[in-house]
Amino acid sequence: MAEYKSQIWRVNTRTRSLLREPVPDSWLRLGGRGLSVRILLDEIDATCNPFGPGNKLIFAPGLIVGHMLSSADRISIGGKSPLTGGIKEANAGGRTGLHMAKLGIKALIIEDQPKDDGMWVLQLSLEGANWEKADDLVGLGVYATAPKLLEKYGDRVAIALIGPGGEMRMKSAGIQNIDKDRVPSRIAARGGLGSLMGSKGLKAIVFDDAGGQKPHIVDPEAFKIAKKDYTKAVLEHPQSVTYRDYGTAAMAHMSDGFGALPTRNFSNGHFEKVDEISGETLREFMLTRGKPSHTSHACMAGCTIKCSNIFGGEDGKIIVSPLEYETIGLMGSNLGLSSLDTVGRMNWEVNDLGLDSIEIGAALGVAADAGLMEFGDGDKALELINEIRAGSELGRVLGDGAAATGEKYHIERVPVVKRQAMSAYEPRALKGTGVTYATSPQGADHTCGLTIRAKVDHLDPHAQLDVSRDAQYNMAGYDSLGACIFAGFGFAATPDGVVKRLLSARYGWQDLSDKILRELGKETIKMEREFNRRAGFTVKDDRLPEWMTKEPLPPHNTVFDVPEETLDSIFSELE
Repeated sequence: MAEYKSQIWRVNTRTRSLLREPVPDSWLRLGGRGLSVRILLDEIDATCNPFGPGNKLIFAPGLIVGHMLSSADRISIGGKSPLTGGIKEANAGGRTGLHMAKLGIKALIIEDQPKDDGMWVLQLSLEGANWEKADDLVGLGVYATAPKLLEKYGDRVAIALIGPGGEMRMKSAGIQNIDKDRVPSRIAARGGLGSLMGSKGLKAIVFDDAGGQKPHIVDPEAFKIAKKDYTKAVLEHPQSVTYRDYGTAAMAHMSDGFGALPTRNFSNGHFEKVDEISGETLREFMLTRGKPSHTSHACMAGCTIKCSNIFGGEDGKIIVSPLEYETIGLMGSNLGLSSLDTVGRMNWEVNDLGLDSIEIGAALGVAADAGLMEFGDGDKALELINEIRAGSELGRVLGDGAAATGEKYHIERVPVVKRQAMSAYEPRALKGTGVTYATSPQGADHTCGLTIRAKVDHLDPHAQLDVSRDAQYNMAGYDSLGACIFAGFGFAATPDGVVKRLLSARYGWQDLSDKILRELGKETIKMEREFNRRAGFTVKDDRLPEWMTKEPLPPHNTVFDVPEETLDSIFSELE
């Protein structure tokens, strides 16, 4: 077998060419989110038009991807965000990261722009790049597109694809990835990277790892021991059991208990019908309805947590897979909807369009305040989603997200930071998460540093800086490893430095500190802040909307009152 070689694969969409290059020394110890921003800092003008030829789309597996570690084969996708105008990384499970690692792709850099209109399918294999016109796929949703690609290229490939939203360059468009069951359900959702992929003329990228091999491990025995310790910690952690049984929907009751469940366009933190959209109710539905419903499902091969699900209807047909807490919060309580079936059907439609359910849920909440629908009217919400599919003037506004919808209809209560919609955790009730929303270079995003489990008074404006900063460093580290947010349970429960042990065994790096996870995170965030500085961002962009500092949130009737001096000083050590 040939020696494993890690390379940079560079695809030019204008010349339709592929170059395979050695990995520069300054990129060797980076992966995932950290590598993505390093490439963008090195190679693009941060002031470029996100839809222009100067922007680049980066696919980068994390540092420990390729070995089927539980919850640790995720793919990071990055670029200058069409939504925020700043740095963006979104990651997802599924097959893409694993297949890229087996092909030896340290990073895939998509460059330039096609000379003419039309969409393409790009197939990548050890033999090189193959381009096929995608005329028969244009306008198709992801659920119709994926089977056609699998029929043509075989069912062992990985696929990253966009839906009609990305083709129409809607700024809430993400990039779908097929899961281990070949369903295009794993979306790198946030920041509009699907519209960036559409601007490069790509409907889909097919990764065929035939003939590939797992990445080389310098010390296989040490890696095996570290992997065993990590997996044991994941399996034995009580939160892993909770997520296996209830999925992320378990957060509905928890968030509501803190008064932090977004309700009716972030006007309340308590939803009176939370029981009807809770993880417990979702689990009961799936158990009662039976197959094809399933309460526990893995999005990646080798995952032991299995926090995903398959949600079926009373008719025995799949409604959507998965139905996650973020969607339940933004499309359920945020819209005053208490029917999981309705939320699930909305979720399917938005997935099929290839859009971010958080961004669209927030946009619909703003639309309800604008009088375009009534809170609690699921039929009207579905009608508005159909406007997006039709590409109407209204649909394009909604497809561009919550900020665009608020501007169009002159609504003040728009829950965004850096033009990106907030996730389903109200920052006036979870003020540490509010600090994360405000100060993360990525825009409002819970996966950049959720603080709901921190042992602090979440309403105390003076107790949030450390918990947010620590969470942000850790999450940027996990994103650079290629690890799911829930993999953190295993890493945190192994006090003997399992991250260091895994990286040392995998790469032979013997000079790593026990704090390597935090160091990766700090380096990543420092680079992201530098990119945003070059793009024109200032401290004034690290703020929550002014209305959240003035409008009290029931049931605690609290505002976001973390001092601006705190927000401005959170990353002072990186300056």
